[in-house]
Amino acid sequence: MTTIIEPFRIKSVEPIKFTNETERKTILKDTGYNPFLIHADDVMIDLLTDSGTSAMSSKQWAGIMDGDESYAGSRSFFRFEEAVKRITGMDFVIPTHQGRAAEKILFSILGGKGKFFPNNTHFDTTRANIEYSGAEAVDLLCEVGKHPEEKADFKGNMDLDKLRAFILEKGPENIPLVFITITNNSGGGQPVSMENIKGVRKICDEFGLKFFIDACRFAENAYFIKIREKGYESKSVLEICRELFSYADGMTMSAKKDALVNIGGFLALNDDKLAMNCRNVLIVTEGFPTYGGLAGRDLEAIAQGLEEITDENYLHYRIRSVEYLGEKLLAAGVPLIEPTGGHAVYLDAKRFCPHIPAEEFPGQAVSIALYEKGGIRACEIGSVMFGKYDEKGKLIPPPMELVRLAIPRRVYTQSHIDYVAEIIIAVFNERHLLKGYKLSYEAPMLRHFTARFELAD
Repeated sequence: MTTIIEPFRIKSVEPIKFTNETERKTILKDTGYNPFLIHADDVMIDLLTDSGTSAMSSKQWAGIMDGDESYAGSRSFFRFEEAVKRITGMDFVIPTHQGRAAEKILFSILGGKGKFFPNNTHFDTTRANIEYSGAEAVDLLCEVGKHPEEKADFKGNMDLDKLRAFILEKGPENIPLVFITITNNSGGGQPVSMENIKGVRKICDEFGLKFFIDACRFAENAYFIKIREKGYESKSVLEICRELFSYADGMTMSAKKDALVNIGGFLALNDDKLAMNCRNVLIVTEGFPTYGGLAGRDLEAIAQGLEEITDENYLHYRIRSVEYLGEKLLAAGVPLIEPTGGHAVYLDAKRFCPHIPAEEFPGQAVSIALYEKGGIRACEIGSVMFGKYDEKGKLIPPPMELVRLAIPRRVYTQSHIDYVAEIIIAVFNERHLLKGYKLSYEAPMLRHFTARFELAD
């Protein structure tokens, strides 16, 4: 059958507020043309992020009621710890209130001036936490991953030759650990192959380096391995996850993605000394080691979500639903990263509106047009999020100018996705009318969250 059937029934719904184009033009002007600053009630279809936006299951909500709120030694922690260990095999599990808190703890211990952290592609908060420590975040994405129009099964892979050369150039003593992000969010939600993960492990062993995984979307990545990588087609997603994590020394996780919850995260690692240091920072910044900034009810919901996320019926629906949107857009000629990723469709703003230069933020222009036309909120991943300035103040753009349409898990139906496709195609057909923007305010770090824009001259 070709029809996508959601592997769940809907038990509770919330209304969508409908706005018209005139109202949305006023909203955009009032919020400085930044989708992050738009009131959520004024958004019809919210594809800004898949982080913390999932619909929880009935069993997760039951866990919310059953959570043990004891300050220390909560039974909910031990259920959470067991769920993490069942998937990752890691020895030490440290809960945090979300993924960036895990990153903050890790890089405050291992970071600092003169240190380097290579990755396939760092996402925004990972890069910010590294750079805040004084260290440098370095992206070593494989070449095919930098070309949206080229098709490959694992465009999220790290370039192993560049990794080895980078370690030799900077010296292994200056590289506290090597990171790899699965799936590669900044690179289009593209998966990383098991072969590539094993290759990173081998290089780390060669130089005596630790290897960590940013595992926000580990289950989606494992499903891609199952359907695309030879030798894994008959293995279960859980088996693939266990093998994947067996090659790592540790991991950070935003549970707001593949653990299907609205808040939470964790660090998991095998080094007892590093774990002790992380727990000491945790106690100062987050809370006692058995709650780590979370309520017991949240730990219960994460534990249940980690059980549900490896269900292959769900993962088939999840990956196929994103692919479905991509197919509709490609059929209309809309340029995007091919093939579609696990959690989002990424529009290629460079090809979408080639008349807008990087310094006028083509991705932002497309995002603004999607909201104005149809009330759809999307996220720019390009020169606003990752562009830097040289010593003369000139913008240095990143390799790609993208617009991410992140699909919340178990939230929208096929008719919602059909509407999204209709709006994107309508904007694309009028793309010559799109205009560039310039910054009227920017923060020194993570500017995309709070920046304000105005039309370029």
